[in-house]
Amino acid sequence: MQNFKCYADSRNKGFCVHCGGPYETDDHVPSKVLLDEPYPENLIVCPSCLKCNNDLSEDETYLACLLECVIAGEATPSKLRRPKISKALEHSESLLKRLQKARSDSDAGSIWSIENERVRAVLLKLARGHAAYEHNQPQLQEPDYLDFRPLCMMNESERASFERGEEGGLAGWPEVGSRAMQRLLVVNADVFSEGWVTVQDGNYRFHVSDENGMAVKIVLREYLACQVVWE
Repeated sequence: MQNFKCYADSRNKGFCVHCGGPYETDDHVPSKVLLDEPYPENLIVCPSCLKCNNDLSEDETYLACLLECVIAGEATPSKLRRPKISKALEHSESLLKRLQKARSDSDAGSIWSIENERVRAVLLKLARGHAAYEHNQPQLQEPDYLDFRPLCMMNESERASFERGEEGGLAGWPEVGSRAMQRLLVVNADVFSEGWVTVQDGNYRFHVSDENGMAVKIVLREYLACQVVWE
């Protein structure tokens, strides 16, 4: 990934992109727990207050660990694909037991009880960061729509619609000076046809559009799909 100098409206900068509070620290978007080392160069950071940056750290770890356990089909650290997550569970007996209790068996396979509010809070935080960073349009209010589910639970039509982004032709031009505009002009022609930004292969990618309101799509571990919309 590249870093681009932002010439966008300074009125949309200098405050926490999650709550509108003071700019006290930089918040990584996505959180590092969702990525593996070596981290990509020039990771995205957004202005944040200390409370917003710190309060969801346990929820971010929960989501990262939950995804690995669901993908593996069991909450056993030695069976997980990401060493970072295996170590995290080995050092947090309470979280490990929580995830083990969340799993049950059925004729169709493993069933997981998801703490939906924790997952929702993390995904909303990520979406707000992307909206602010990519299009210089912080979204401090509650979204009009937020949904998340595994990619494998989508039918063919739903998956195609999700992957190609907005329907009906090219999305409108982003704000002049925003990162999204600079990606269009500087990176390569692929952004016109795909629109997805891959932060780390297999771990995290996202898509932002402001054609009809603000819409942020996120895919974690090529398993969990999320869409957040502000109309």
